Amino acid sequence: MKSLAQYFEFSKAGTNFKTETLAGVTTFLAMAYITIVNPVILSDAGMDFGAVFVATCLAAAFGSIAMGLLGNYPIAQAPGMGQNAFFTYGVVLGMGHPWPVALGAVFFSGVIFLILSALPVREWLINSIPRNLKLGISGGIGLFLGIIALENAKIVVDSPATLVKLGDLSQWEPLLCLAGFAIITALAYRKLMGAVVIGMLSVTVIGWLTGIAEFKGVMSLPPSPAPVLFKLDFAGALEVGMVTVIITMLIVDVFDTAGTMVGVANRAGLIQKDGSLPRLGKALLSDSGATTFGALVGTSSTTSYIESAAGVEAGGRTGFTAVVTGIIFLLCLFFSPIAQSVPAYATAAALLFVACLMTRSLADLNWDDHTESAPAIIAAIAMPLGYSIADGIGLGFISYAVIKVLSGRITQCPPVVFVVAGIFALKFFFL
Repeated sequence: MKSLAQYFEFSKAGTNFKTETLAGVTTFLAMAYITIVNPVILSDAGMDFGAVFVATCLAAAFGSIAMGLLGNYPIAQAPGMGQNAFFTYGVVLGMGHPWPVALGAVFFSGVIFLILSALPVREWLINSIPRNLKLGISGGIGLFLGIIALENAKIVVDSPATLVKLGDLSQWEPLLCLAGFAIITALAYRKLMGAVVIGMLSVTVIGWLTGIAEFKGVMSLPPSPAPVLFKLDFAGALEVGMVTVIITMLIVDVFDTAGTMVGVANRAGLIQKDGSLPRLGKALLSDSGATTFGALVGTSSTTSYIESAAGVEAGGRTGFTAVVTGIIFLLCLFFSPIAQSVPAYATAAALLFVACLMTRSLADLNWDDHTESAPAIIAAIAMPLGYSIADGIGLGFISYAVIKVLSGRITQCPPVVFVVAGIFALKFFFL
């Protein structure tokens, strides 16, 4: 116990073993939904649910424990919402690439992130992308998750005349999805830990009792990871058409991680007087390493979770909080039957709630400067309507660069924006 306290510097952080352990459990409860939602989303790409469940737990455990041991941050990691949607609905179903190719792209984006994390260029890259574009991308991913949730619950359906229309809300699936969403939102407002899990399970039990959903048990040995383990197609991921895919994965991962780390570290009182984050390099290496590891075991990009703030609120101040969360994710490997018993409408309720959380970033846009807000909104709107996170990001970067040039404010447009905009322009017109 003393060695743990010394390694994680409990006394310096003003915490103890009991508090850190409770904080780790709290963080897990806040993000446990990913063990169900991620396999559901990736199974739409043709991947085996049970194998992805194992990959999700392993990636979350690896990332969280690495963050705790190396970075000493109370920040847990898991396959990211938004990244998994881009993987399935953007790369596989949207662009038609096989999922092993998409896994290869995840791996290479992680490797590039690793290299950037080891070089001083990481701060330049994070700071170079305009803040309003970052906010637009985050909000757009939220809108994209929202339309996926509504579609999975049959709340919206396709229409030849209007593209989409309202589904039959008198059916069980949309009714229970909306009920689950209401429960999750109300419990989250009351600051009840595990609100998402409680809401999902509440409407799932109703489905079991009414025969809408099938109960498959609670515990068993972990499913075989073989269907997705080391199934990456490296050659396919290096084709020219995958360049923008890898760049998109990298951009989303880098800025999602940066935003989460700043937000959680601020709430934990870890930001130094000069505004810098201590041990930033090790923390970024943990995050990028988790993405690379996750691709190898068979899941989309792994990232730091904003739900870690729940553990911080419970008193977590050191990396031991993240280590505890990671250990619990390993224990989850034995609960795959319960995960496979959760129906699509229940996971849609969780997706819809996460969509609401991500979309609120649009409120922080600089609405007084049209050259800043308009490109961000273009990116956000294009993602759900174009059914592509990558294309939305591309349109955002291109419009930002063009608008700044035409408005005579070219000096306010960072060089990296022109580079990314040029790459996406080549993709749209020539690839």
